[in-house]
Amino acid sequence: MTHCLLPLVKIETHKIYIVDDDSSVRRALGRLIRSVGLNSEAFASGDLFLAGLPEDAQGCVVMDIRMPGLTGHDVQQRLRQRGEKIPVIALSAQDDDEARNRARELGAVAFFRKPVDDQALLDSINWLLSAPERSSTRRPQLRHE
Repeated sequence: MTHCLLPLVKIETHKIYIVDDDSSVRRALGRLIRSVGLNSEAFASGDLFLAGLPEDAQGCVVMDIRMPGLTGHDVQQRLRQRGEKIPVIALSAQDDDEARNRARELGAVAFFRKPVDDQALLDSINWLLSAPERSSTRRPQLRHE
């Protein structure tokens, strides 16, 4: 199957951050994302991701909700506390209302059940990256009065 990601965004300025404790999922998602010419970086845990996310990161996060240690929900909460604006696409092997609703409450822009439909995931990534306001971690500037 050929995957397409149109319109092609400026790939050199965006990165897809993959956060999943399952190495086979990280590899598969990385291959999928690279197959359409996008850059990716994979993390085995929420802690590693939070420590490795650059302040000026642009792109989006594709993240498992159920992980040992920090869960995907925990990571979303910490991103929010830090003022990060990078969009999150949530993944879970268990598609239950509680997980979906909690992910959305914490700001996830999409939720997919594993195994993920490749084209649907790529379409969501494309939608996010096609509008700069949806794919930036730029923090709001504080006003000094």
